[in-house]
Amino acid sequence: MSTAMNFGTKSFKPRPPDKGAFPLDHFGECSAFKERFMECLRNSDYESSACRQHAKAYLQCRMERRQLMANEPLEKLGFKDLTDDTSEAKSEK
Repeated sequence: MSTAMNFGTKSFKPRPPDKGAFPLDHFGECSAFKERFMECLRNSDYESSACRQHAKAYLQCRMERRQLMANEPLEKLGFKDLTDDTSEAKSEK
């Protein structure tokens, strides 16, 4: 004896990620940056804060190739402390 208990069925509506898709690098355009980052992680016992420069370089590579990642300010990606001070100096003048 089985009865279906559908109390106001709600359908799931998927939504895209906030920052959009993060496509695979099929042509290996940024694989050298990725490998340096992964090597840094292995050497630092997977402490990601020790490899932030490599992570930044990898994301910059992806942003330079528009089909791999949308261009975002590095400050929004968590690299405010690693960005050049030249942009801040220009805004103060």
